[in-house]
Amino acid sequence: MGTAVAAGQITQPEAPTELTSGNYQPINGSGRFHWFMQNTVGPTSLGAGLFTAAVGTARNRPVEYGPHWDGFGKRYGMRLTGVSTGNAMEASLGAIWGEDPRYFRLVNAPFKERVGSVVKMTFLAHNRFGNVVPAYARYVSTPSNNFLSNTWRADSEATNRAAALRTLWGFLGLMGRNAFEEFWPDVRHSVFHRQH
Repeated sequence: MGTAVAAGQITQPEAPTELTSGNYQPINGSGRFHWFMQNTVGPTSLGAGLFTAAVGTARNRPVEYGPHWDGFGKRYGMRLTGVSTGNAMEASLGAIWGEDPRYFRLVNAPFKERVGSVVKMTFLAHNRFGNVVPAYARYVSTPSNNFLSNTWRADSEATNRAAALRTLWGFLGLMGRNAFEEFWPDVRHSVFHRQH
């Protein structure tokens, strides 16, 4: 995965793109915008927001929002502001030095290699030449977003410790999203294939 792949035939993706040797195409401006929108207000992101807001409401964390529908809405909105800020930072910073934030599936690779890709690509990204490099824009945007959001969060969550934990959860959440993008199409195909 560390070798360069030449520009080829794939277009900017509407969904996670399968990456094979020789078919990498650098992300363009519209591709970055699509990535930002999909990872901010796409179904997977909004669904994750519903889940985390529900858990936070059930646990009444942060306590300032309360354990009711109004609190659920505040938690959902807080997550959405954080996700949108972080994604905007990653997309714009990455554009400066050609870092590609997209995750590419390894469909025909062995299972162990695909799991390895899920983990590695949480911390790595492709550059404009198709080389796998450290995801510097992500390293900057994830903690920056979480510490910046302390300025508008409830007092109990506006601490350095809470921001550091949110940064850790941000990387773990990305790993989960990578796993979903890598394996969900296979699960969906298997389920729908059996129904026919």
